[in-house]
Amino acid sequence: MPVEAVSSTIPRKVVSSVQRIFVKVGVLPFLLVIAIIIFTTLSDNYLTWRNMLNVSRQSTYLIIVAIGQMIVLLTGGFDLSVGSIIALTSVVSATVMSAVYGANNDAVALAIVLGVLAGLVVGSFVGVLNGAGVALFDVSPFMMTLGMSSVAFGVSLFMTGGVPVYGLPPQYSDIFGFGDLLNVPTPIWVTLGIILISYLRLNWTKTGRYFYAVGGNIKASALSGINTKYILFHVYVLSAALAAIAGLLLTARLETGEANIGASFPLESIAACVIGGVSLRGGVGRIENVVLGAIFIGLVQNGMNLARIESYLQIVVLGILLIVAVIADQLRQRYVAVLHD
Repeated sequence: MPVEAVSSTIPRKVVSSVQRIFVKVGVLPFLLVIAIIIFTTLSDNYLTWRNMLNVSRQSTYLIIVAIGQMIVLLTGGFDLSVGSIIALTSVVSATVMSAVYGANNDAVALAIVLGVLAGLVVGSFVGVLNGAGVALFDVSPFMMTLGMSSVAFGVSLFMTGGVPVYGLPPQYSDIFGFGDLLNVPTPIWVTLGIILISYLRLNWTKTGRYFYAVGGNIKASALSGINTKYILFHVYVLSAALAAIAGLLLTARLETGEANIGASFPLESIAACVIGGVSLRGGVGRIENVVLGAIFIGLVQNGMNLARIESYLQIVVLGILLIVAVIADQLRQRYVAVLHD
């Protein structure tokens, strides 16, 4: 074979392989490679085991929230209230814990159990209201979750006056914030359990398949006998419950109840999903890719911190990544349509 033919064949094969990878898994692998190359060049500490473990621990909260966001996105909606749910959960759980523990310093277990239950109930109740509005009253997910986000955030500020809630049992943070098992931080174990349960739920149960079906075509799903209103209600409650769990873990990490935490989670969770290949149109997405998308955002944030990039610029970078991911999703849809034709 002539040299010119060989040289022209190799690029074509490379381009074809890149296109196949892009269509199959999306833009995430390319972004991961680029980020690792850039930040490894900027900092010698970036790819160390200690730093990667730190990134994994920091990414746990976003992974949990992104899984809930993905479930909502699968049905063709989205949840803008996850950040306020985190804040409300943090404030309520911390308030209950500090009250019980303050009344009796020996009632550590009771304070933790009651605080966790209170946080989960209140956080999930926001999801109940979101689900009721979207499923029963046909309110736009954007307006419903945006309104509930304002309500939850307002309640958090009203309860605290913007002042952090102190007085939690130190054991709560020792276990769920800074504890470890087999040298792996406790939040990572909790997140791994949520990932496993969510994966099995989405891929091995009827309800999981219904999530995809409703997002793919809600009218066809209703005609086939799927209770679409229940599915829509269900996903918002799940998203809120997962956000509440993230709020509880963050509260343990901060050792206080904060009304101002969680503001970045709506944008970051949607970005993690879109970067992970979840379609904004619904019906398409894989949980393992969303987990990688959340880890990717954690890697980028960590890399920018090591490179001493200002926090304001980090917000700009995150916004650019979201725009790039959305554009990539649109291009991917076109490629898929061309291949099917």
